[in-house]
Amino acid sequence: MSLLGIDIGTTGCKAGLFSETGRLLASSYREYDYTRPEAGWAELDTLQAWEMIGETVGEAAGGASRDPVQALSVSSLGEAVVPVSRDRSPLGPSLLNFDARGSEYLPRLRERLDDVGLYSINGNTLGNHYSLTKLLWLKDYQPDLYRQTYKFLHWSGFVSFMLGAEPVVDYSLANRTLLFDLESREWADPLLEWAGLGRDKLPDTVPSGAVIGQLSSGIARKLGLPDGIPIVSGGHDQCCNGVGCGVVKPGSAMYGMGTYLCMMPVYTRRPDAAAMIDRGLNTEHHAVAGQFVSFIYNQGGALVKWFRDTFAAADRDKARLTGESIYSRLLAEVPKSPSRITVLPHFAPTGPPRFIDDSAGVIAGLKLQTSRGEILKAILEGMTFYLRESLEALPGTGIEITDFRAVGGGSRSDTWIQISADILNRPFVRPKTSEAGVLGAAILAGVGSGVFPSLEAGVSSMVELDKTFFPDEAAARRYDESFALYRRLWPLMQDYLRTLGRR
Repeated sequence: MSLLGIDIGTTGCKAGLFSETGRLLASSYREYDYTRPEAGWAELDTLQAWEMIGETVGEAAGGASRDPVQALSVSSLGEAVVPVSRDRSPLGPSLLNFDARGSEYLPRLRERLDDVGLYSINGNTLGNHYSLTKLLWLKDYQPDLYRQTYKFLHWSGFVSFMLGAEPVVDYSLANRTLLFDLESREWADPLLEWAGLGRDKLPDTVPSGAVIGQLSSGIARKLGLPDGIPIVSGGHDQCCNGVGCGVVKPGSAMYGMGTYLCMMPVYTRRPDAAAMIDRGLNTEHHAVAGQFVSFIYNQGGALVKWFRDTFAAADRDKARLTGESIYSRLLAEVPKSPSRITVLPHFAPTGPPRFIDDSAGVIAGLKLQTSRGEILKAILEGMTFYLRESLEALPGTGIEITDFRAVGGGSRSDTWIQISADILNRPFVRPKTSEAGVLGAAILAGVGSGVFPSLEAGVSSMVELDKTFFPDEAAARRYDESFALYRRLWPLMQDYLRTLGRR
């Protein structure tokens, strides 16, 4: 008997088949990319992604011959939604959270409801990276598509729907719309009225770990899976990452090292709204009942991918032919001591606390003798410095982080984790399974289908820890000095951008 976890990301999809004890039986991965049809736009080709998802699941399912799949669940990226028809056909592309479309609605929305009012209901402040403004844009600029759409589904719900489930959204992903009430766990009528949107285009809301349908016979035959197995509601990928590395109680925090670099603390009581707003922190349902989480993030993995494609394209292409890991090769070039370069990682819109849309990245301190490895290390340091600013502001909220659980592709690197431990001055624990999103989804599948009596039992059975990285005291002291220098870069960049704007 096995459990299938599926994880849909911004730049790729994964599927993992696990035993009830957490042993990985089979896995598969496909990489895709978003497109930019116009300046400022960013969208996923839904049909192309769905085809790759099917290939990925089918390949992983090939490992189920001796261990029939008992149930499946899907983890996914956050805010992006897919328009679907009643007969389970995708109707258009999926606008990503960093797509600029929808920003024109922000002034009107702010006039009608302030951040305190919104936060008291939804646990977020207004921004163009949520689903709301994208839905408004589609309603006004693609009215035929909007009218034809049966439901707008987040990717977890979309994939589940295509597999045979009912059209639903779990609480964690519903929160990413700005239209969800944290307390009632339902769509908020005051927020729908505020936005000018109807309830009819939105799916029903459910907790993570609930059975939402069965795998259809046609899809089952195509993917090589048993007909009629339960489909269980998954969650926001960061929440599923937390489940997959055992971050299910306050104290430990998930540290995702994927397309986004993201720390996710867990807590049981909603903190003071003013303190959270001041720090740019959201409040969202965890995939664990009764728990809340916040996200502190930047586009860390995407920046490492940019470095790979810009500084190591030939090595990347060669590695693809030989099957070697290009990231292992590049990280092997990283020097042991802290970098003499300072990087402001604003290469894309930033996350908490500032949510800056119009900044730009900086690499300061380059010399003719600067190596490629030192530039990469400085990029890793800069991304981590960005998160440290928020970590140092957490005590005012009552949220505590005593240690981190490192997950995602970047967590395979001892070097990257040690840099993180030294800069954030906290122990980092690495689970044996780095791809915690698919494992977390598999655990939810086991809970929903009755394999485990509780989520805690599922975590205890399937999550195994590997290695702990402790901060190096000497490196931590040097990083304190580097962090002070880093904090001077953004004010300088602000002045530079203002000067450009006046030209």
